[in-house]
Amino acid sequence: MAEARLYKVEVILREEKVEALVEELGRRGYSSMTVTEVRGRGRQGGWQEQFRGRTYVIPFLPKIKVELVVEESDLEPVTAAIAEVARTGEIGDGKIFVYPIANAIRIRTGEEGAAAL
Repeated sequence: MAEARLYKVEVILREEKVEALVEELGRRGYSSMTVTEVRGRGRQGGWQEQFRGRTYVIPFLPKIKVELVVEESDLEPVTAAIAEVARTGEIGDGKIFVYPIANAIRIRTGEEGAAAL
C-alpha cells in the first residue's frame, strides 16, 4: 500500500477570524495545529492613521499564522473550509499556502508519515 502524501497548510489571516477557524477545523476533525502571532503586509502596504494632526504609518499589520499538516485526501476540504471562514471580501483577508511534506515523525513513538499526525 502506498504511503499517503502529506501537505503543510499555512494560513495567514486576520486576528478576529482565528477563533472561528480553529472551531471549524476542530469540528471537521482537524484539531492539531500551530498558531503564531505574526506581523506582515500584503498589497495594502500597511496602514496609515491620523492622530492629533499627524500621519502615522504602520508598515506591518498584526496577523495570525495557522499551520497544520494533512493528508492529500483532506487538502481540498481543509483549504475550502479555511477560505470560507477567513473570507470577508476586504483587503487583508490573508493567504493560504500549501507545501508538500517529505515526512512527519512523532517523536514520542517514532511513528512516521500519516500515522504521526
